[in-house]
Amino acid sequence: MRAVPPVPGDTPDATLAAFVARATADPGVVGLVLSGSQVHDGMPTARSDHDLHVVLRDRDASPLSELDWFRSAHLDLVVITLAEFRRRGLPGDPDGWCRYAYVHARVLLDRLDGEIATILDRKRTLEEGEARSAAAGALDAYVNQAYRSLKSYRDGRDALGHLDAAESVPYALETVFALHRRVRPYNKYLQWELERRPLGGEEWSAGRLLPVLRRILADGDPHTQRALFGGVERAARAAGHGTVLDSWGADLRLLRPQRQ
Repeated sequence: MRAVPPVPGDTPDATLAAFVARATADPGVVGLVLSGSQVHDGMPTARSDHDLHVVLRDRDASPLSELDWFRSAHLDLVVITLAEFRRRGLPGDPDGWCRYAYVHARVLLDRLDGEIATILDRKRTLEEGEARSAAAGALDAYVNQAYRSLKSYRDGRDALGHLDAAESVPYALETVFALHRRVRPYNKYLQWELERRPLGGEEWSAGRLLPVLRRILADGDPHTQRALFGGVERAARAAGHGTVLDSWGADLRLLRPQRQ
C-alpha cells in the first residue's frame, strides 16, 4: 500500500498538525523533529513552511518511508531510519552539511524514552575534539584561499583575486564558529545567530562581522581581507592552532594587516 501524501490544510500549521497526528498514530514512527525557520524566533514569514524530520524504526516499519523528500508549500519532509538519524550530520556522514538543521530543532514526538532528544542534543554543538579538528581544517583552507587572493591582488589580477576572496568567506566562518565549538549556521540564519547567541568579542558581532563579509564578497578589498585575517589569527592562536598558521611560514606576511 502506497503512502498517501500529506493532505494540505488551510494553513501550514493546520497541515503540520494533521500530519503529526497521522504520524503519531503510526507505530513505525519513533520520533518527529521540527526544524527550519519555524524553530528560529522571529524568522518565519507568511510564506514559511514546516520542515519535519520523521524518524522510523526501520525502512519497512511504515509506508511513510515513501514520503522522504516530499515537498509542498506547507510541509517539507525528511523521512529517515533511527540508525540514519543517529549519524546524520555528524563527522563522516555525507550529509554533514545539514547539521545546522538540528541545532535549534524541537522534538515533537519521542517514543524512545528520551533517546530522540539525546541524539538531537549530540548534534547541537561540536564536541571538543571534533571542534579542534574542524577548526584546524577550515583554518588551513581559509589561509590558502586568502593567500591565493592576496597574491593575485599583489600581481595585478584583481578579478581573480576577488574570486578567491569570495571563496575564503565560507572557510573563515567555519573556522570562527568551530573555534567556539559551534556549528556554522546556514547563511540565512547567520545574523540571527550572531545577534541571539553572540560568539563573544566585538569583532564577531553582527554589526562588525557582516559588513566585513559583505565587503569581501562585493569586491575582495585586500585591506578588509587582512583585517578579517588579523582577527581570525588572534582567535586561532588563542585556541592553540598556532601550528597550523606557522606551517605557512613567511607567507603569512601577505595576509597580515599592512603598516601604512
